[in-house]
Amino acid sequence: MSEVRSKAERAGAAAAVLNRLSTDEKNQALLRMAEALRQKQDEIIAANVEDLERGRQQGTSSSLLDRLALNPQRIDAIAAGLEQIVELPDPVGDELENIERPNGLRIRKYRVPLGVIGIIYEARPNVTVDAAGLCLKTGNAVVLRGGSSALSSNRKIVEVLHGALATTAIPPEALQLIEDPNRSSVDEMLKLNGLLDVVIPRGGSSLIRTVVENATVPVIETGAGICHTYLDETADPVMAEEISINAKVQRPSVCNSMETLIVHQAYAKQHLLALAGTFKEAGVELRGDEETRRIVDWALPVTEEDYATEYNDYILNVKIVESIDEAMQHIAAYGTKHSECIVTADQHHAERFLQEVDAAAVYHNASTRFTDGFEFGFGAEIGISTQKLHARGPMGLPALTSTKYIIHGNGQIRG
Repeated sequence: MSEVRSKAERAGAAAAVLNRLSTDEKNQALLRMAEALRQKQDEIIAANVEDLERGRQQGTSSSLLDRLALNPQRIDAIAAGLEQIVELPDPVGDELENIERPNGLRIRKYRVPLGVIGIIYEARPNVTVDAAGLCLKTGNAVVLRGGSSALSSNRKIVEVLHGALATTAIPPEALQLIEDPNRSSVDEMLKLNGLLDVVIPRGGSSLIRTVVENATVPVIETGAGICHTYLDETADPVMAEEISINAKVQRPSVCNSMETLIVHQAYAKQHLLALAGTFKEAGVELRGDEETRRIVDWALPVTEEDYATEYNDYILNVKIVESIDEAMQHIAAYGTKHSECIVTADQHHAERFLQEVDAAAVYHNASTRFTDGFEFGFGAEIGISTQKLHARGPMGLPALTSTKYIIHGNGQIRG
């Protein structure tokens, strides 16, 4: 039997145990996991050094190495994420509907775990802990398949978490890591109908497309983040600069960072050159359309391919438009329905943008960097869903549940 099938079967057996546990038992396990991460941080960092060194030898970009890197501060933040999940309400068992039928049937609708969740992701070892915490809190077993670039880190993290779970009510088998780095292990996961209840991909557009196009298991699609910020004609220059710089520079390697800055031509004439200078000081390469390059002569020419690229790097497209309509048309053409922002003092324009732009998160006068489970108050997130079925936006605990109808009768039969 293959590693993938064997571990999925073990997760399935553990899921039946999880379904019986109380909220307190699950919370105590998460607290033990957080404690173990802090206690074993030196071992985790040593394993992470192996991944980083291998990445450098293979020519991995600095932004991807940043995604991969762990240090005491990041491990503490990851552990804190588990503790924050503990403080959140457990959605499992919530009564959503209570119906009394004329024939005496009592129909109640409750939240229940999805079952066994498969998660396929790339070079972010924090996802290993986030996914484990969210899935276990909601009574789901989880089968993880991380990228080969983080294999040493993920293996050590799961080893630490298994050691912690062994002292709790949650069986360690509820958390499984696929260590086979070959593409075939992903292909097999995508077709484990009957063993996996759902697959969630987290990563770039290529990974997500592969999962969506090849899975026979149901998929919750998390999307690539080609995010835009539109500086409207009435945007406050100080606010516009702070939001734009934050959206691109604060952490460019993540999916909610800005990839294209759209600027109204009236605003551009007065403020774009100064704003471009601030980006240049921050080490950002600008790629602009013809009008942008007339104002910022050091900007490189932008291409259609650039507009459709998620850089996750210090590269930014700039496009000048004549109206909010043109801005929204560009977003509709190139956006990935992740996060979009308008900076404006015009309330009518703000409302139009918020209502008409089709994205999981739409902002008025705030950075797209806030599209995040922590920032939304959900604790660690399982991903940012850009689809419209079941879950959309940052996926916290309720997104990892399904529903069950429980019906009480006293002998009713249907005529």
